[in-house]
Amino acid sequence: MSAFIADWLNILLRWAHLVVGITWIGTSFYFIALDLSLRAREKMNPGVFGTAWQVHGGGFYQVEKYTVAPEALPEDLQWFKWDAYLTWVTGFGLLLTQYYFNASAYLIDKSVLDLRPGEAILISLLTMGGGWFLYDRVCRSRIGQNTALLAIVVFLGIVAASYMLTNVYSGRGAFIHVGALVGTIMACNVFMIIVPNQRKIVASLLKGEAADPKYGKIGKQRSVHNNYLTLPVLVMMVSNHYPLLTGHPHSWLLVALILVIGAMVRHFINRHEGGDHFREISWTLPIAAIALVIAILMTAPRVDPAMAGRAVADADVTAIVRTHCVACHAATPTHEGFTEAPKGIMLESLEDVRRYAALVDMQAVKSEAMPLGNETGMTEDERHILGAWIAGQ
Repeated sequence: MSAFIADWLNILLRWAHLVVGITWIGTSFYFIALDLSLRAREKMNPGVFGTAWQVHGGGFYQVEKYTVAPEALPEDLQWFKWDAYLTWVTGFGLLLTQYYFNASAYLIDKSVLDLRPGEAILISLLTMGGGWFLYDRVCRSRIGQNTALLAIVVFLGIVAASYMLTNVYSGRGAFIHVGALVGTIMACNVFMIIVPNQRKIVASLLKGEAADPKYGKIGKQRSVHNNYLTLPVLVMMVSNHYPLLTGHPHSWLLVALILVIGAMVRHFINRHEGGDHFREISWTLPIAAIALVIAILMTAPRVDPAMAGRAVADADVTAIVRTHCVACHAATPTHEGFTEAPKGIMLESLEDVRRYAALVDMQAVKSEAMPLGNETGMTEDERHILGAWIAGQ
């Protein structure tokens, strides 16, 4: 695939992914907030669990939720599913065009594990499919009947998968696959559980039968899971822009911290919207803050002893940059994946390197984000030499 076509596919898929993803997230946030705002009233229709009064856009709305389902199926029933389906489809399309078609550059790092592109792609597919299967089995087991225990098991499962992925893929490949795994779980919750259960309830109504409340209960459980996973998965999906996350030697621990931060913030917002007093939910904010501070400290810049006081000749830096950087970062790149320098950054001279020294330091010294997939085999000593030269400028 030519770089020009790949770029346009990437742009269109990313645009579509953002649009449908925002819609799905907004729907999830709204319905959880709606559910928590329901109140029992003196006068309610038969079978109604609770109602909520809301105001938006200059209008007032009254919303009802049935304990199980209304006695008869309304003619204009609206289904909320396509935003979830299309979010996964466009996300997988991005994974395909960005990571599968360019597996050697974006997915594989031979210093981590020497894989062939086909092997890397197979591991990707098995991780997403197997992750959903294991998650679903746990939810259906006795563990799934205990909310706190289930949350811990799911958390540990995602962290374990993150550890595995960081020992298989490049830094950015591992992080994006944690997001893909969680996103697959969320989409499958809708496709495999929530919507099918809703269809079972609809089928009962069409037969004139009473709907089984267990289907709504199970659907609600998975919907809540999706809601709590939303904030962490958003960070995973933009992680390729931040080498301080993807390039960290213990990035799987950062995944664990991101899960904690996202879950705590989401719980605080949910319970606040549900009417809980601040003192009842304030415990979530210190936990999120502590996790954030740990993440910041983990990623804080450190001076490598190998760089301290090391004299580096300009010629050595020029040789390193020409070997490992200029194939992509040039006015006319020779790398088959690029028709122009990524982000417009060219490193064809020492003045260029000085101009972008902070970015080079972050991407190629303090992390191994560059070269992509370490295709050129940049060594640790070369990174130390480059870092020492930048520190002396």
